[in-house]
Amino acid sequence: MKRKDFLKKLALATVAGVPLAHTLTSCSKNTNDPAPAQGSGSGSGSPDCLANGTNVSISSNHGHSLTVSKDDVQAGVEKTYDITGSSSHAHTVVITSAHFATLKSGSSITVSSSSSGHSHSVTVGCA
Repeated sequence: MKRKDFLKKLALATVAGVPLAHTLTSCSKNTNDPAPAQGSGSGSGSPDCLANGTNVSISSNHGHSLTVSKDDVQAGVEKTYDITGSSSHAHTVVITSAHFATLKSGSSITVSSSSSGHSHSVTVGCA
């Protein structure tokens, strides 16, 4: 089996109704699923990017990956991220200081990636 075929099958596989790719990548908090709703974080209350880090969702994903650390949220300085991941082409996303302020408040943000013949909607929410 070619790697590409394996990855396609992996992306479609599920365990107990949960996409297997999500299960395997859940530690990195990068998923193809929507960011969790407010109040569904991993703490005892509201989502908190500074305490629990972030969850990332990339629309129409085909191998792209993004990790926004709690240190980045704390710093609050505009940053450009490369989301290439295992994809065969590059995209970047820019998270501004205003976006980081929104994350610090416990709300999610959505930004568009740079275009490489297409773009992706990237949602970052607090865990």
